[in-house]
Amino acid sequence: MSRVPSKWNIWSITLLALLAIGLVYSVVQSPAAFIIPIVVLGGIFLLYKYPPAFLRGASTQRGRTEVKQSRATAAKMKANKPRSKTVPFRVIEGGKDDDDLPKYH
Repeated sequence: MSRVPSKWNIWSITLLALLAIGLVYSVVQSPAAFIIPIVVLGGIFLLYKYPPAFLRGASTQRGRTEVKQSRATAAKMKANKPRSKTVPFRVIEGGKDDDDLPKYH
């Protein structure tokens, strides 16, 4: 005898069965009411995933040209690279002095 997992109680199974029956019934009654939203949402998804050239922002890239750095400029940038500052940390002594607490935890 097969046992249904505990998260699938009778109410969940009943709800899913009624949902499936209603979905099949609505597709049989009026397929256009079911197909049109799927086609529209699919079109929106395709436009989002593969946008046409005029929506990609190509107008901002048309006027720009890539500028390459010369070797001298690259060497200067490498030489003038800011070094990381060492920040001195200051320990502030606490005012709590309990003998009950361990020295470390």
